[in-house]
Amino acid sequence: MEGNVDPEHGMMMEESYQPNMQIDPSRARFPCCLVWSPLPVISWLIPFVGHTGICREDGVILDFAGPNFVCVDSFAFGSATRYIQVNKEKCCISPYLSAFDGDDHHQLGVQGSDSFTWDDALRKSTQEFQHRSYNLFTCNCHSFVANNLNRLGFNSGGWNVVNLAAFIFLKGQWVSKLSMVRTFLPFVIITLLGLTFGGLTYITLVAFFTFLLVGWFLLGTYCFKDWILL
Repeated sequence: MEGNVDPEHGMMMEESYQPNMQIDPSRARFPCCLVWSPLPVISWLIPFVGHTGICREDGVILDFAGPNFVCVDSFAFGSATRYIQVNKEKCCISPYLSAFDGDDHHQLGVQGSDSFTWDDALRKSTQEFQHRSYNLFTCNCHSFVANNLNRLGFNSGGWNVVNLAAFIFLKGQWVSKLSMVRTFLPFVIITLLGLTFGGLTYITLVAFFTFLLVGWFLLGTYCFKDWILL
């Protein structure tokens, strides 16, 4: 029997775990969550910009971290500092089925049945992004997570990099007080140094950089929809 296990299924289900697993930041386990961490340099200047991933039912983090590469259980830029646990009842999957129910439900999901699991949807997106080129401006970690949420049908779909970033920024819970310090301390230090030595010039440059970055994603998402891939 074991010899017939699908290799992709084995990769996604390689760890043994229990149903209804609780969030455990010490082990980087966030079942059915979206997770976020700050990016070096960029988050020091614009603290609401960061790296994001989505988690399997066993809490293992998946994140699109480079060309043709989805990280499994190794969040690319350090431990998660914010998370949102997704209500499976708001997804277009059966909330009563999960990967814990075994191979039978996995096969149903692969064949396109209505009875597919959270992990089935994540597996399909992972397989797709393992053949995608990575680009910070056109196909990034937010593209991967938005693709997963649309596949899951969370809140009826319609997810993109902009509303996903806003959702995490507005609704994300902090993992701990230390995670807040880790996120904002570099920003505070850089800002104080910038104001001390650069004054108005520093503020102008950061504002211009923020305007360009946010403007690019707004235009690419809502005006020129083929610019940013999902």
